[in-house]
Amino acid sequence: MNDRTILKDRPALTFTGSPLDRGDLIRRDPDMLVAASHHQDARCILLRAGEPAMSADNTLHRFEMSDTANWDATGPLVYLGEAAGQPLFACENKIESPAPLGTEFFDARQAARLMIHADAAIFAQARSLFAWRERHQFCANCGSPTRQAGGGAKRVCDACEAEHFPRVDPVVIMLAVDGDNCLLGRQENWPDGVWSALAGFVEPAETLEEACARELLEEAGVTADIAGIRYVMCQPWPLPHSLMVGLVAPVTDTTLTIDTHELEQARWFSRAEVITMLDGTHAEAVMPPSIAIARRLTELWVDGAI
Repeated sequence: MNDRTILKDRPALTFTGSPLDRGDLIRRDPDMLVAASHHQDARCILLRAGEPAMSADNTLHRFEMSDTANWDATGPLVYLGEAAGQPLFACENKIESPAPLGTEFFDARQAARLMIHADAAIFAQARSLFAWRERHQFCANCGSPTRQAGGGAKRVCDACEAEHFPRVDPVVIMLAVDGDNCLLGRQENWPDGVWSALAGFVEPAETLEEACARELLEEAGVTADIAGIRYVMCQPWPLPHSLMVGLVAPVTDTTLTIDTHELEQARWFSRAEVITMLDGTHAEAVMPPSIAIARRLTELWVDGAI
């Protein structure tokens, strides 16, 4: 079953589907970037330590460019792109900065649940870029300070001329399945009762399938049928800059040996149990919220789509 069939008639995942043209040609030309920032329709969104400033209608507030002069910015504006001829930039304020009049800062996860779909994708782009910028103020090659270039799409070291580009960390998130049962786990710091699909970072020189099988074995002790592991969909995750790669993984050995350093618990849930978890009627267990790809994977599995 291909991606189009799986996704047909289902809402798109949160943080996907940005309406912006990211403007690669504009990014290459400093004069064009300046012109875009002075365009009469140019606007800017504001984040404070990763929290977006939102209007009363739960949209990302688009500020006039002149408003940015009054902000306590942590660095230069970042160019996000344009939609319908309107250039859009982003600024990040220091953590103690109050919200501008008529707006309110929201926690990233809460904001993602409230925003319209297009705004969530724009917010994800801005938040990931700012998180990367914060962690890459110095050159990994020689240790000298770096400066922003390309409207925020890269950083340059003037000392050794190295160029650094935003990182995206691939993470496999997999629903291990055995007939009418699926494997879910939870971590100690999660809210009570929340269970989710297992996940882990892809390591160097490793395929997605290999990472999936390794993580399942390391965290839960189960053996995946690596030839049967299937890709389902992926989701940008701006906390801080991951790409969640959703997989379904049939297993050949269901015996659990839990790594308690990684997981507090893991267990097999029946399809009937997962249905009650999704609709909120399970006595003790719930799935993650709708913004998470883990929930979508279980919904598709329950419906027989994967």
